[in-house]
Amino acid sequence: MATDTTSTPAISHSTVVQATRTRRVFAFLSSFLFLVTFVFLILVEIGCVSSKHPVLPSIYFIKLDLTNIIPRSVPNFRLVNSIARTLGLHDFYQVGLWSYCDGYGNEVTFCSEPQRMYWFNPVEILLNELLAGATIALPSNITDALTLVRKASHWMFALFLAALCLALPTALLAPLSIYSRWASLPLTILAFLTAFTTTVATVIATAMFLIFRTAIQSAADSVNIQAQIGIKMFVFMWIAAGAAILGWLIHFAQCCCCASARDVRTGRRKGRKKAYRPFGRGTEVDATGAEEKPRARRRWMGRNV
Repeated sequence: MATDTTSTPAISHSTVVQATRTRRVFAFLSSFLFLVTFVFLILVEIGCVSSKHPVLPSIYFIKLDLTNIIPRSVPNFRLVNSIARTLGLHDFYQVGLWSYCDGYGNEVTFCSEPQRMYWFNPVEILLNELLAGATIALPSNITDALTLVRKASHWMFALFLAALCLALPTALLAPLSIYSRWASLPLTILAFLTAFTTTVATVIATAMFLIFRTAIQSAADSVNIQAQIGIKMFVFMWIAAGAAILGWLIHFAQCCCCASARDVRTGRRKGRKKAYRPFGRGTEVDATGAEEKPRARRRWMGRNV
């Protein structure tokens, strides 16, 4: 008894490329988004790490202005403020992820050594910079906010560092989702971890420093410290978080949408219909990529149709 040994012809590489074009576009888009996340996380990490670079000190979470730390309600407040500066207080302090910077006027003169799990403790910094025997008392609401800052800063530091370590591998591995929908599953998990750590760190930083600024502004009657949020740092954080979330959503959608190269080769999905359309007028292409002969034209009343 004869058996049919014919098999389905293999689909050409050019047809697979054309059929999976939509998936390729989204795969490389997600790779680009995670690369954006990586770049902006680097900017978050290097803020306030050096006073020699003209840009790095301008990337900070919050800036404390102590130029007029003594409020106007105090007699001879100008004289007292000048004495405070003589005792060692700087005009401003800027907080980064690894360290802080300070200076006079608009010029940054010093940045502390980068430290792991760093948290900004203004009480300790001010006491270290004052002359021996000098002290400074902060209102209770500021000291209470410092407890929150210490705990939240450790989580924020760890999450930003984890996000930075995850973002680059996610960007490099994202194109692998082109070849199989099964490959999208581990990539989706990796993308989720990147988006989760980036977003949670950004939310913690945003909430923590907004609360800290509010606590400082509420104590303006007793200690005239001006707090300013770092716009650059916040923009960098949220761009990184937004790009990571979009990249993760693309990977999540690719688990069930858009035909992969494996789907097209096995015939489970066709992919883009344009991959199987004619290359030219009267010329068609089959699944193997081979061109068929042009269809013969019939004559009708002396005209080609």
